[in-house]
Amino acid sequence: MGPAEPTVNLCAQVPESLMVRIREEQEKAGLPRGEYITQILTDYYENQNRKGDKTMNFTKTLAFQIPEELFNRIKDHLDREKERTGKRLTQRDFVIGLIEQALEKAEQQESGENEGEGSGNADME
Repeated sequence: MGPAEPTVNLCAQVPESLMVRIREEQEKAGLPRGEYITQILTDYYENQNRKGDKTMNFTKTLAFQIPEELFNRIKDHLDREKERTGKRLTQRDFVIGLIEQALEKAEQQESGENEGEGSGNADME
């Protein structure tokens, strides 16, 4: 990784209840507060750039359980990616990326199948 980008102090007044939540989530993430806030803000702006607009979009929760072995493989992968890129990839972003890739692939295949329907069924015997 190259030289670190210069940093500046960010100071803001926030409600106490929000600060409590920030501290709790920061501890869960195991990051110093500066790194944690940097990651939150970076994730937010990267997410906004992906969406292409600056409005708040509605979200839905998708929750499911996975085997512990798979969970550990995911955590190990995310740790390797952080070492490789210098950026922390969250579980959320990792899973959303996989879902988006799978949907795009399925939509491309579906689109290709629909285009082939009009040209006859030469592949069928």
